[in-house]
Amino acid sequence: MVKRFLVADVGATKTDLAVYSSDLGPSETLASATKTTAQYATFDSLIAAFLQSTGQDIDSAVFAVAGPVIDGCVTKTSSHLPWTLDRLQLQQVLKLDSLHLINDVEATATAIPHLAPNHLHTLHAGTPEKQGTLAVIAPGTGLGEAFLLWEREGYRTCISEGGHAGFSSSRPIEAELAHYVQEIEGYASAESVCSGMGLPTIYKCLKEGGHAEEPARLREQLATAEDHTTVLVQAALSPAPCELIDLTFTVFTSILGSQAGNLALTVVATGGVFLAGGIPPRIFPMLNRELSTFRRTFCNRGVMTEVMERIPVHVVTYPHVGLLGAYWTYQARTSQMFLQGKK
Repeated sequence: MVKRFLVADVGATKTDLAVYSSDLGPSETLASATKTTAQYATFDSLIAAFLQSTGQDIDSAVFAVAGPVIDGCVTKTSSHLPWTLDRLQLQQVLKLDSLHLINDVEATATAIPHLAPNHLHTLHAGTPEKQGTLAVIAPGTGLGEAFLLWEREGYRTCISEGGHAGFSSSRPIEAELAHYVQEIEGYASAESVCSGMGLPTIYKCLKEGGHAEEPARLREQLATAEDHTTVLVQAALSPAPCELIDLTFTVFTSILGSQAGNLALTVVATGGVFLAGGIPPRIFPMLNRELSTFRRTFCNRGVMTEVMERIPVHVVTYPHVGLLGAYWTYQARTSQMFLQGKK
């Protein structure tokens, strides 16, 4: 029986949606759209607006959500979302046969084995180990981390909240940054500096610490902008970025390399590390320019340096990786339910 199912990648800034048919592959959608998350008072109103505009009837859904899924719920206090999502309540309101809530980085990680070579940009080729563990670090609005373990005939996704682990560094400028964040927030996490919301924090710390002067024009832009991260990225992409912007992205790249290396060591990611999330694709030129900085902080691990140099590092460039992961999650869980029903 052909079923139509909805998948969504639900972020703090935007929500991507697509309707698929069970008899078609992931490259063919029946309908798709991107919604601004903050424009909707509730998540089910966002879904209802999408389905009404497309005229699609669905049987099931998989929602990849920016936050930890605990007991079938994602609360706004534990995520960057404006609402709480309850799986059972949503399933009832939307009148679905089945509904799954998964973490958005879990969805991204699930998609990794299904990506084509042209969906990746290689920063460090390394020498990957066949069926080796894969690590995913995803700086978006926040910082997500996950990894994949090979089991029998495929990879199993394992979720993590490593982005909320403590941030510290022996490098003086980053140690200053950690102290700066701790003074303001009471706790310096990796997410507080290695994410979209972390970029303005790095910028302010460097500016207030007197490391470089802030140009008047940039100060005026930031004073009127709601999204400081976009302003900083645009300034960095300009033909002649100022010293303060250059230093901000040098520090960010160093931290990203260090955090990616920490994750690679923790899970022994001999199959490769994948930089996902919204930030890495947006800052390609800075990553390429600061590649030596990234490689140094990623690989420089004392007795483990030689091991780290063999680990590939890729940037995920596929724009809808969360939807792809949600699609494959639906297929996997549907197969599991079918097999369980056969027993």
